[in-house]
Amino acid sequence: MTTKEKRQSWSSRLAYVLTVAGATIGFGATWRFPYLVGENGGGAYVLLFCLAMIVIGIPMILVENVIGRRMQINSVDAFGGSANGKKINRTWKLLGYMGLLGSFGILAYYMVLGGWVLTYIGSLISGNLDLSNPVTIDTTSQFFTDNIQNNPTLILIYTALFVLANYIILVKGVVNGIERSVKYLMPLLFIFLLVMIVRNITLPGAMEGIKFYLIPDFSKITGKLFVFVLGQVFFALSLGFGVLITLSSYLDKKENLVKTATITGVVNTLIALAAGFMIFPSLFTFNVSPNSGPTLVFQSLPIVFSHMWAGGVFATIFFSLLVIAALTTSLTIYEVLITALQEKTKLNRKQAIALTLGAIFILGNVPSTLGDNVWRNVSIMGMSIFDAFDYVSGNILFILTALGSAIFVGFVLKDEAKKELGAGEKFTNIWFNYVKYIIPIIILVIFINSL
Repeated sequence: MTTKEKRQSWSSRLAYVLTVAGATIGFGATWRFPYLVGENGGGAYVLLFCLAMIVIGIPMILVENVIGRRMQINSVDAFGGSANGKKINRTWKLLGYMGLLGSFGILAYYMVLGGWVLTYIGSLISGNLDLSNPVTIDTTSQFFTDNIQNNPTLILIYTALFVLANYIILVKGVVNGIERSVKYLMPLLFIFLLVMIVRNITLPGAMEGIKFYLIPDFSKITGKLFVFVLGQVFFALSLGFGVLITLSSYLDKKENLVKTATITGVVNTLIALAAGFMIFPSLFTFNVSPNSGPTLVFQSLPIVFSHMWAGGVFATIFFSLLVIAALTTSLTIYEVLITALQEKTKLNRKQAIALTLGAIFILGNVPSTLGDNVWRNVSIMGMSIFDAFDYVSGNILFILTALGSAIFVGFVLKDEAKKELGAGEKFTNIWFNYVKYIIPIIILVIFINSL
C-alpha cells in the first residue's frame, strides 16, 4: 500500500473544524491578542482585527485548504505533482521546506511558553505563588524573575512534561490521537473560558474595561496599525506554518471548503474576542494598566486575581485554559513535521514522533530556555535566542511561505485550484483573482512592515 492509501480522514466536519479551531486558538488568541489590544488602543485594534480576518484571513485559509486537499499528502509534496497537464517544477517544494523550518522555529519557543504556564499552575497549587491576599507588581515581577527567567532547570522540567503530553497524544495517530483529544479539550477550554468571562464581567467597574475593549478610538486607527494587525492574523490562524495544509490533507474530497474556512475564521475571531472579556474588565476594576505588553498575562493578571474572591482558584482555571489552548495548537504544528518526516523517509510514526519532539527539545527548547539566563549574553540579530526564534519564524518564514502559497495557487495551479475549491463559479472567480493579484501585494506590504 502507498502512503497515500494509508492516510486517514477526519470522521466529520465537526471533528475537522474543532481540530483546526484548536490549532488556531493557542497563545495567539489567549496571550498575544489581549496584550496587543491593550498596547494598541483597545477597541481600535479589535475592529481592525475583525476586518483583517475578512481581508486576508479567510481567503488565505482557502488557499492552504486547496493546496492541502489537492494532493492529500504532506506539506512539502503538496507543492508537487502536476497541474493543468504540466509537471510542477520541484523548486516550489522549497515553500514546504520553509514552512517546516518555520514550524521548528515556533515550537522551539512555543513549548517553553507551555512550560512557563505549567510552572504557574504548579506554583499556584503548591502555594509557591500565593494569591489569597493582594500582591503588587514587585511580587509578581520577582516571582517571574526567580521562577521563569532564572530557574532553567524548573522550566526545562515543565517543558519536558508539556512535550511528553504531546507525545502521548500524537503516538495514537491523527484520528485516535489528535481528533479524539481535541473533542475533549476544546469543550473544556470553552467551559473554562465561560467561567472566566462570567467572573470578570460581574466585577464592579467591569464596564470601563468593556468600553475600552469594544468602543474604538478612531484616532488610534492608522494605515500602519492595520498592516500590523494583518500580520498578526497570520500568527492567529497559523498561516504559513503548513498546519492548515497538513490538516486539510486529511479532509474528504466532498467537504465544502468555503464553509469550513468561514467557520474557522469566525470561530478563531470569536475566541480571540472572548479572551478579551476574561481579561480587560478585571484590569480596569483593579486599576492595572492594560498596556503592559507581553508580561500582561504573567505579571499583571496575577495582581488582578489576588484581589478577587477565590483568586487562586480562578488563576488556576485561567492558566489551565492557556495550557489547553497551547496543547491543541502544538499538537497540530508537530503534526506538520511528523507527517512530512514519515512520508518522506522510511521511519514509522513512533520513530518520526520521537525524532521530531526530541530534536526540537534539544535544539530549540533548551536553547530558548537557557537564552534568558545561562546564555543571556548570546545575541542573534540583537535578540535573545527565544526572541530570535519568534522573529525569524513569525516575521520572515511564515509570511514568505504564505506569499509563495498565494502565488502558487494563482499562477501554477490556476484552474485546478478553482476545481479543488468546488464553489460556485462567481465566488470562485472573485476569490481566485483576489488571491492571484491582491493578496500577494498585501502580504508584501506586511512583510516589509514586519522587518
